[in-house]
Amino acid sequence: MKYSLLTFLAFSLLSFTGHAKVFRNAYIAFEMPETWKCNLEQTEWVCRSEQTKEAKEAIIILTAKEVGPTDTFPLYEAHLNSPINVNLKGGGSASSKIVYKSKKVQINDQPWIDSLHLGSEVPNYFTRYLATIKDKIAILVTFSAHKQYYTKYSQDFFKAVMSLRVIASKNLSMRPDLGPIRPGTETLGGPIGSAMPADMYQEEMNQSKGSNKGLLLGAALLLAALGTLIFLRAKKKKK
Repeated sequence: MKYSLLTFLAFSLLSFTGHAKVFRNAYIAFEMPETWKCNLEQTEWVCRSEQTKEAKEAIIILTAKEVGPTDTFPLYEAHLNSPINVNLKGGGSASSKIVYKSKKVQINDQPWIDSLHLGSEVPNYFTRYLATIKDKIAILVTFSAHKQYYTKYSQDFFKAVMSLRVIASKNLSMRPDLGPIRPGTETLGGPIGSAMPADMYQEEMNQSKGSNKGLLLGAALLLAALGTLIFLRAKKKKK
């Protein structure tokens, strides 16, 4: 099944399970699972499950800044319509795969730019980007989940997206005590990667090691089988 079809089906679900609670900060409000919690990490809000295992499977990150020269809807669209380069923890770099290109959507009377990438923040994690501008504030919300668990969180993500409400006051940039928001000279999505918890990278490394062990075991079994075949053929020739 293609990613685009899977995504369409996942985000088209209209029934939800479990309970939700409302998160609210100085500029946005949305519903999230009851077992999730949001913590402020410098200027980014990081939201994920309080259960250790599930905390590594999915995450929501929010950030905001004063509107600057790079903050326009067309520029957001152009940026998200190109593969995103990411520096790998083990060295080197990689480019994300665009699952669906950016599009403008209306959520609770607010326009947003919406796009989905694979491997744009952490390898093998889907990340859905929602960016908007209201008055003098630019806001980015990202929803990330490992590709093995993306459908598990699709209903929670869908409900969170549909409940997004921009509540920033017009004088938010003049009230740093209500923030935090970053200055207009910075790029909107710049710090998202650095705000990603280290244990999510560690989880990906562990899964990669497990996959490599499986490949090595398969290769060892294949070599053993070939060795047995060669031995039997040699024994047959001697007869």
